[in-house]
Amino acid sequence: MATGDRPFKVVVFGASGFTGQFVVEEVARAADKDAFKWAVAGRNKEKLQQVLQQASETLGKKGLELEVEIIICDVNDPPSLAAMCQKAAVVLNCVGPYRFFGEPVVKACIENGANHIDISGEPQFLESMAMKYDSQAADKGVYVIGSCGFDSIPADMGVLFTKNELKGNLTAVESFLSFKSGPESGSIHDGTWQSAVHGIADQENLKKLRKQIGQKPLPVVGAKLKRRGALFYSNELKQYAVPFMGSDPSVVKRTQRYLHENLQESPTQYGAYVGVGGVPSVVKLMFAGLIFWILAKFSFGRKLLITFPEFFSCGHFTKQGPSRKQLEGAAFTMTFYGEGYSKDRDPQCGKPDLKICTQVKGPEAGYVATPIAMVQAAVTLLKEPKSLPEHGGVYTPGAAFAKTGLIERLKSHGIEFISNPET
Repeated sequence: MATGDRPFKVVVFGASGFTGQFVVEEVARAADKDAFKWAVAGRNKEKLQQVLQQASETLGKKGLELEVEIIICDVNDPPSLAAMCQKAAVVLNCVGPYRFFGEPVVKACIENGANHIDISGEPQFLESMAMKYDSQAADKGVYVIGSCGFDSIPADMGVLFTKNELKGNLTAVESFLSFKSGPESGSIHDGTWQSAVHGIADQENLKKLRKQIGQKPLPVVGAKLKRRGALFYSNELKQYAVPFMGSDPSVVKRTQRYLHENLQESPTQYGAYVGVGGVPSVVKLMFAGLIFWILAKFSFGRKLLITFPEFFSCGHFTKQGPSRKQLEGAAFTMTFYGEGYSKDRDPQCGKPDLKICTQVKGPEAGYVATPIAMVQAAVTLLKEPKSLPEHGGVYTPGAAFAKTGLIERLKSHGIEFISNPET
């Protein structure tokens, strides 16, 4: 990873976007602590200056807008992307939806020797980048690491943490996600909503992509993990739950495949679920979910969903996103229940004889925990090159950071990894 001569260790691309503002503030905190030069990049100089001014006020760090360089570039202008990448050791790509805007940035990073980290929760984008660019990134010694935000560092690193905590062979694990809102409730910026709309609309293309990739199923080690229903009452959460529709299952599976095929580790089966509340919440979810699914299948319906996110999401997604007050006090908890076999037992014979419970807990998921995870992934990439996979490539967080100190870094920044919690 030869990037020591670059003017900037980190460049935040898409810094003037909603999430980009929070990533900029987190990079500023990390740069103070770890003493590295960084820059912001995007299309509009005035907006980027406003982002730096806002960060300066929020952090109480005067003159930040004078210290941090602004790079003008556009995802539709390849020469400007190339110029940005040539200045960066790591590009933090905050420009989504990634299915529309992600590939040119990945391509420019690889061609110009810059490492790339994103916070995509879009399986089609993540898996297509691995298929198209893994060998090119390996040849260039570039690390392209996707889903380094709330999607999917808590899940991916949480499974690895659980695996390391079990004194035996972890063969299956389920995660149960719950959220807590702050005193002023909250909402999610509609950029995430747009990604979900297009993800549902493009499900058939994701299936075609996976057929094209053509990987063999991972071997099932130990007792087969039973899949839960589309809606069930979770004794773990004490509320109704549904399968988690984000990128976590896809990302964890890719990590387990990498560890099995490259490090000869036994793969762990995984199921991901999220709590939805009591009966009234279930009724609301079923009604809204049916309308969403039907509309997302047609171009006119998608236009309606994207134009009126607040109406169709019952207020959960808004064009303005949450206020800073709404972020205060919000939190997430992801609880892992795993099972496995003692070291002296054959997992192909008999039932599991070991069980384990772990948790990953953190602040508000989308705009507090996500920037922390993304920036600490970048810091780990810069500071622990010898602990990364031997060659560059397109990686999941777990594949890239399995042998690093990322979990300890996250712990020191407010994202907890807890073994045997009181639940």
